[in-house]
Amino acid sequence: MGSAATNEPDAIRAVGALADPARRRVYRLVARSSEAVGRDHVAEALALPRSTAAFHLDRLVDAGLLTTESRRLTGRTGPGAGRPAKLYRRADDEVSLHLPTRLYELGGRVMAEAIGRAVGDEVPVREALHDAAERAGRRLAEASDDLTGALDAAGFEPRDDETDVVLGTCPFHRLALEHPAVVCDLNHALVCGMARETGADAGRVHLDPGAGGCCIRIVAEPR
Repeated sequence: MGSAATNEPDAIRAVGALADPARRRVYRLVARSSEAVGRDHVAEALALPRSTAAFHLDRLVDAGLLTTESRRLTGRTGPGAGRPAKLYRRADDEVSLHLPTRLYELGGRVMAEAIGRAVGDEVPVREALHDAAERAGRRLAEASDDLTGALDAAGFEPRDDETDVVLGTCPFHRLALEHPAVVCDLNHALVCGMARETGADAGRVHLDPGAGGCCIRIVAEPR
């Protein structure tokens, strides 16, 4: 498993798996251990039946919160050494669930890329930010056939506003409250990249702080 954050359905499944108090205790025990642990260890540490510990451990694996490995705990090898034990450790994947959808991780990657280019290649910061955000927008929309579909899939909640389209939520809401000029500039370049990737005219993408729940308005005709 990688280190990227899980997608929304996976995150919902992971959160659901932790709804059970006993399962949360099992997860915390494994997560705090520096080494992979077995079912017997979990059962003894939490005073649970071994079958119950195994059930919760395997549910956490199914939810992507734990991973498994097999190893003989005795250190012996060869005939008579016994079967390897199934051990559990915390998964590397990050679980992130935002309702409504937020893209803070993407924003952080865009800013890090822009700062790296500005420092390393002496590119003006705003230019580097625009370029990084546009590339991110293209990647975000590469599986979509049209701009509205791409915005919807990314969680922007596009909706009609007479002949225009506005967005129901800002993907960088908390950041935009603190740094509106920078974040809205990033968001505009991001949506322009999504437009170009889907064959839409990026000239239709306008900054409009009063539009919907976001700073973007997509007009019917370029102006």
